[in-house]
Amino acid sequence: MYSSDLTEVDAFNDLIRGVRAHGSLFGSSTLSPPWALHVVDGAPLTLCTVLGGAGWIVPEHRPPEPLRARETIIVRFPATFTFVDEVGTRAEPIGYGEHCAAPEQGGTRHRRGWTDRGGEAGTGHGATTLIVGAYPVRGEISRRLLDALPVVLRADAGGTSDAMLDHLAAEVAVEVAVDTPGQQVVLDRLLDWMLVCTLREWFDRPGGEPPAWWAAQRDPVVGEALRLLHAEPAAPWTVAAPAEHTGVSRSTLAKRFADLVGEPPLTYLARWRMTLAADLLGEQESATVADIARAVGYSDPFGFSAAFKRVRGVNPSEFRRTVAGASPAAGRPVAGASPAAGRPVPARTTPVGSNA
Repeated sequence: MYSSDLTEVDAFNDLIRGVRAHGSLFGSSTLSPPWALHVVDGAPLTLCTVLGGAGWIVPEHRPPEPLRARETIIVRFPATFTFVDEVGTRAEPIGYGEHCAAPEQGGTRHRRGWTDRGGEAGTGHGATTLIVGAYPVRGEISRRLLDALPVVLRADAGGTSDAMLDHLAAEVAVEVAVDTPGQQVVLDRLLDWMLVCTLREWFDRPGGEPPAWWAAQRDPVVGEALRLLHAEPAAPWTVAAPAEHTGVSRSTLAKRFADLVGEPPLTYLARWRMTLAADLLGEQESATVADIARAVGYSDPFGFSAAFKRVRGVNPSEFRRTVAGASPAAGRPVAGASPAAGRPVPARTTPVGSNA
């Protein structure tokens, strides 16, 4: 059964856990014109930050966009794209992506943690220094975060992330210069840090339109209710319980929650439970549907199956078969890193009588 320390839980934390880097392609390169890096396999998330110089991102089927010093762009699947020194560059693109991190994996000349100073040319006039990371995102929890993002997301320079970039650049320079034990783990965590800081900057930008759940977390009543639901999603929640905890009436909480989040509290909870269940169905192959039902707060597997089909459009068994045949390279939601990762579904739990 899911449970967490309330002080460490919010909707963003739960969603971002599903995007935790593992075996990501992460590198630093200093390039002089002409140059071009082409993302060849459409990784679910790719992040690029210009530490110095400038360039252009050319997404497939979208107009080119300039990328200036200290700006960060995140591109999500299914877009493929190219980073170039200028539109129409004569440079031959270097293939780059999630599944071509080493020559034996697809021919690119870079390793998983790579640095390319471009020889003497890499330090000349007009040189551009990039940090690029490709994420292998997995799971239904990850998909909820991806669905909240545009195809191309830009975080402009001049925000609170600038100090982070200075420190990150120094850390990356040390890590990618040589192969050392544990390098991949360090690079993965640096990329996670960079992604979280970039998303927070973008969600909080002036005039932005962040996801409803992001803004709702700032509300003293709805934010607290969200933390309660995410801390104990399997608990037998009614509207009365979080209302009492936050010191408001049931009707006040229900209206305020629906106004800020876009749906009533128990509807949100049901959708979140089905998201958790979807990941468990893919990750815990030995768990029965009844086991997973109990893990997300349902004592009756038939009631859970009906709720799952109502939210997902297919029953749990059909969903599990679909996930088993999904291809990671296609960017489809498949089993993997999420809050459920590494947590076996308990074979026995105390039944929870909840029909949300």
